[in-house]
Amino acid sequence: MRIAFMGTPEFAVASLRALVEHGHEIVGVFTQPDKPGNRKKLTAPPVKEYALSVGLPVYQPLSMRAPEAAEQLRALAPELTVVAAYGQILPEEILRIPAHGSINVHGSVLPRYRGAAPINRAILNGEHETGITIMHMARRLDAGDIISVRTTPIGADEDAEQLFARLAALGASLLCDTIPAIADGTATRTPQNEADATYAAMLSREMSPIDFSRSAEEVINQVRALVPWPCASMTLDGKTAKVWHALRGGETADAPGTRRAAKNGIVCACGDGRSVIVTELQSEGGKRMTAQAWLNGRRIAAGTELT
Repeated sequence: MRIAFMGTPEFAVASLRALVEHGHEIVGVFTQPDKPGNRKKLTAPPVKEYALSVGLPVYQPLSMRAPEAAEQLRALAPELTVVAAYGQILPEEILRIPAHGSINVHGSVLPRYRGAAPINRAILNGEHETGITIMHMARRLDAGDIISVRTTPIGADEDAEQLFARLAALGASLLCDTIPAIADGTATRTPQNEADATYAAMLSREMSPIDFSRSAEEVINQVRALVPWPCASMTLDGKTAKVWHALRGGETADAPGTRRAAKNGIVCACGDGRSVIVTELQSEGGKRMTAQAWLNGRRIAAGTELT
């Protein structure tokens, strides 16, 4: 099948690689423009790097609403457009160009968690299951008819980075299982139930500070959901520290927000009378390290209350 692919981050690479390995003809790869990285050097998106490594033509329009973007896509004459975390809203003109339309690989079980951060939000909200939805694209965000769905449990200690990797692989597999039905006209179309729709808004740095008056489980979910960006954070020695990993602790009589050094990390009291144990952190301007290394470097004895 002649396919135009649109995607940008690492999540999308798995789908593009699977299409290539299954022998589909990728007529063009559309991805976001390169962005300044370290020392202001332009950094290519992961999808671009992979596409070039296997000799695929790459297009990086500033906007898919620009007339030249539609002209480029028409000239490629795709039978189907596959979109995975592209990062731009596509106009109807673009969606209608391929004979078989445009489909999206979305990281949730729609209609729940439409939007930019479905994987992170599912963890943040304490969900126990998520999945991948392959859907026809429509004018409204993530509201098109569903073609296929595959679910997976969310591990109790699984963070967003780990779940992203698993869902990327799951999405690639489901995509390749779904395309043959699209090609032969047997793919089903199931309208989404708008009454069940929820929205997964973009993440922001304002979500980072941990409120220890919340329950221990809510704090654990915040830490898991915000890895690797923007990361949950707490204050230590008057400075902000990113929290990369935390474990569920036991009951505590300490007031919420109290932090104590321990042999296995920093024990933080939460609002439900339970604690979380910060086991990996990164001080402002410092390197990522175990909490035990941080405590040892400051010669802080177990049981010491931290400020």
